[in-house]
Amino acid sequence: MAAKKGAGVLELAVLGLLHESPMHGYELRKRLNTLLGMFRAFSYGSLYPCLKQLLANGLIMEDRPEEPNAPLALQSRRSKIVYKLTADGKERLQLLLTEAGPASWEDEGFGVHFAFFSHTRADVRLRILEGRRSRLEERLESVRAALARTRERVDSYTLELQNHGLESVEREVRWLNELIGRERAEQEQQAQQAQSAKRIDQDMPRDEGR
Repeated sequence: MAAKKGAGVLELAVLGLLHESPMHGYELRKRLNTLLGMFRAFSYGSLYPCLKQLLANGLIMEDRPEEPNAPLALQSRRSKIVYKLTADGKERLQLLLTEAGPASWEDEGFGVHFAFFSHTRADVRLRILEGRRSRLEERLESVRAALARTRERVDSYTLELQNHGLESVEREVRWLNELIGRERAEQEQQAQQAQSAKRIDQDMPRDEGR
């Protein structure tokens, strides 16, 4: 199950990056490492099976640029296969970006979904952020309870590590609260603007001659 979830996260990451720009495998791997730090441990052994599956499903296509006047054997070695999204790939990406279930706010998937929030609907963004906050609030309760039970029985270093973990979760919850507040304010502002525009349109006099 974990491997399947990881493959789904990688699929979203690859489709999302190729939506921004076509690129070859090495460049794609660098972008994954740079933009999605959680993929630092990913190797070519993880990436290329994913690309192969996306090709088989018709979600991406290969573009093999040819070098004029080069022997065929050298062309095959020198040319860099560029991966591009197909129309089906774009549809698949849009579908993945509408998902707002637990997989989108758990540790493994949240960072990838968040990286593509600019392509995600506002209501989906808000559900993911609220789901992530709920998950971390559950984690906070669990960590605090564990600290209360073990505080007198652990050494100072273990206690310091536990406190550090607690502070990290608390800090992320504060960050999520700020993001959720901004998302709600923006949605309310957009709703008010849409309502105002509707009222203006309704109040405008109609040309009886038309």
